[in-house]
Amino acid sequence: MGNSPVPATGGPSGEAPIAASGAGHVAGGPPGSTEVRLVELTKRFGEVTAVDGISLDIRSGEFFSLLGPSGCGKTTTLRMIGGFELPTAGTIELRGQDITMEPPERRPVNMVFQSYALFPHLSVFDNVAFGLRRRKTEDAEVKRRVGAALELVRLPGFDRRRPDQLSGGQQQRVALARALVCEPTVLLLDEPLGALDLKLRRQLQVELKRVQLEVGITFIYVTHDQEEALALSDRIAVMDRGHVEQLGTPEELYDAPRTLFVAGFIGTTNLIGGTIESVDSGMAVVRLTSGERCLAVADGMAIGAPVELAVRPEVIEIEAVDTVGTGEAGLELHGRILQTAYLGTSVSHQVQTGGGLVMSVVVPRSAERRSPGDHVRVRWQASDALVLERPEEQQEEERP
Repeated sequence: MGNSPVPATGGPSGEAPIAASGAGHVAGGPPGSTEVRLVELTKRFGEVTAVDGISLDIRSGEFFSLLGPSGCGKTTTLRMIGGFELPTAGTIELRGQDITMEPPERRPVNMVFQSYALFPHLSVFDNVAFGLRRRKTEDAEVKRRVGAALELVRLPGFDRRRPDQLSGGQQQRVALARALVCEPTVLLLDEPLGALDLKLRRQLQVELKRVQLEVGITFIYVTHDQEEALALSDRIAVMDRGHVEQLGTPEELYDAPRTLFVAGFIGTTNLIGGTIESVDSGMAVVRLTSGERCLAVADGMAIGAPVELAVRPEVIEIEAVDTVGTGEAGLELHGRILQTAYLGTSVSHQVQTGGGLVMSVVVPRSAERRSPGDHVRVRWQASDALVLERPEEQQEEERP
């Protein structure tokens, strides 16, 4: 089913109680309580499994993101919550009530699309008022709630304009106001900022978080943009191939990814293959695929285990040396700078080690400047090298 130009507006049987005057202010559940529960939710399109038995508890009042690459199942999951797709199996609960088979108009949720889905022939006021008028809300109440919604998204005085008289960012604000004016319990957002340029997208990220905190309802947000998810979310479910790879706060996902996919997808990281050569008191010597060695914290890892080291570029230190050598006791890497890039607040270096590894290193712009061809020593704290087990299928690919 494609993006419908008619938003889901909820229905009288599913309306949430109003907690305060103004658009979008609804009574949420107790802090920390479960607002939306997905239980073994599955969606198949023919022989293709788009969502494969995911279970999630989404808390009342939180900004929750579904993050992953195209085709991972995040939008299909969102559309099932909204009622635009029916699950093949599993259940969807809202505040403990099973809404799995309820049509969109009977669910107290609303959805904001990337395409805005505004009616081009209607004014801003009439676009925002559309759902209220379908419910036969009295004119005075419509006027009050539309005015409050436009105030909330900082578009007072725009009520008589038409969509073609607005910028892309203003159109998205109108779409947000239209979704909030019907006072949903949960707001679903399907990559709503994806069509905007980078600067405007960042500005609207700030506004979107402000609106969510002000109205206090649960936002479920779909994006493939990791930086956007990290900036906005209270918690994030990282998805791949229909599964949830890891669920956690932005800090947990960035600092302690539990799988190679999450380590590679969240932020920028150096993934370096190797084998555990020795372990002493939780400290391991790892022989890298290049033949070089480094130290890492590896509790519970067996000698000979194939691993991947995940090392963030910003935790790596570089220091000038006269020549490329093997490093002290073979436990630090020497190399030369291949290229540099000035990033404004920092400088990125691509360093090739003596064994042939190419690593990304990011240093503050205040650090001593390096140039391509410079010989450097590369090192990091052992605790900053996250050791991850190499997946069995990757091990199979590497066997002769």
